[in-house]
Amino acid sequence: MADGEAGAYREFKALAEAADRKFARARDLPLYGGGDHHSRKAFKAYTRLWRLQQERRRELVAGGLRRWEIGEVASRIGQLYYARYLRTAEPRSLVGAYVFYEAIYSRGYFGAAAGAEGGGGGGGRHQALLIRYKELRFIARFLVVAMLMRRAEAVDHLAGRLRALVEESKAAYPKTNFKEWKQVLQELGRFLKADGAYKGSRSLRYDNLFDSYPSNLASIARFHSKRVLKLKEAVLTSYRRNEVKFTELTLDTFRMLQCLEWEPTGSYQIAAKELTENGTVSDQSGPSGLIDIHLSAEISDGSLPSNPQKAIIYHPTVSHLLAVLATICEDLSQDSILLIYISASGSTEQNMASQKYASSSSSHATAASAFPIDKPKSHMSSDNHLWLGPRGSGGPNSLYPEDLIPFTRYPLFLVIDSENSHAFKAGHT
Repeated sequence: MADGEAGAYREFKALAEAADRKFARARDLPLYGGGDHHSRKAFKAYTRLWRLQQERRRELVAGGLRRWEIGEVASRIGQLYYARYLRTAEPRSLVGAYVFYEAIYSRGYFGAAAGAEGGGGGGGRHQALLIRYKELRFIARFLVVAMLMRRAEAVDHLAGRLRALVEESKAAYPKTNFKEWKQVLQELGRFLKADGAYKGSRSLRYDNLFDSYPSNLASIARFHSKRVLKLKEAVLTSYRRNEVKFTELTLDTFRMLQCLEWEPTGSYQIAAKELTENGTVSDQSGPSGLIDIHLSAEISDGSLPSNPQKAIIYHPTVSHLLAVLATICEDLSQDSILLIYISASGSTEQNMASQKYASSSSSHATAASAFPIDKPKSHMSSDNHLWLGPRGSGGPNSLYPEDLIPFTRYPLFLVIDSENSHAFKAGHT
């Protein structure tokens, strides 16, 4: 090994370690209320790393660069694109994530690496197991992106590959417990079965061609003459027992996420399709091929308004949900509408113990409410709140309509998906 080749690989490793630290900081921040600075720094670090492996590929491979290391870098870039999509709601960022994930999968960065590493002794076998875990997590992330892009064929293929990979892993590593991944497969099966009823149907995203009603334009114009409001922010959350979900994306929030986006126009779809195809053509054996880290800048759709930014919260406590709403409202402009979607049950176990606890803790629940309003008898009822907590809990895990009153200082659109939704109707409380 020449000194130049070894030096190139050492430079790659140093840059990779620095990029990983920036990635960890960006990943740990919530996808609302700022945080773009750390995300941009991480993206910049991986841009530099990606260019290095493109420009000095032969030296790096000769110096010891392995395919799974390139796959890891590409996977991190895909994760950053997906996080940018969740933070900004830009469809082109979702396309960027799909392109990188598709290229990683088609080139077998993790699969081939796991086979090569597994041929050694104990150390090589352990390394192969770690790479196998990376591949499993990668396919799970790829599945979420493919589902959001409504790529039905890709979803079916990836689901089959994930099932096969779990079975292969159980056979190859009999002493390793893959119980967690068995549960992931069960969740995936339930999710695809529930979502499968909509296969082949029109997208849930708002289509300007099919979903606009000319008869409403005059009314909208009269309303806009007084004040123009735009949907800029949305908070989507759900908390139900045994709900259909995959990873931390529930079926309810998955569908609402799409309903709050514009359906891309024809020219945008063609550009996105070409990019996803170009991301995997030729040079299949090389570490990087034709993947362009800035590819999403090429496919902006200027004919449509921007999508509202969305904060997706999985199984929040009441205090966490209210804290998120308060954080988002701090940056909300006067012409912006905040949409809140909550899918939750209105009751828990209806047994004597829970009823006794609810009765004895009514005053505590009032005090625990973030913005209490005196209603002496309101909390005695079991149909005027939502449960955001595990089964059988109550008190601080109850969300009451009055908890949301402070956020009505802003233009608010409230969607409650629950048997107790009537309690949140304006003028009902």
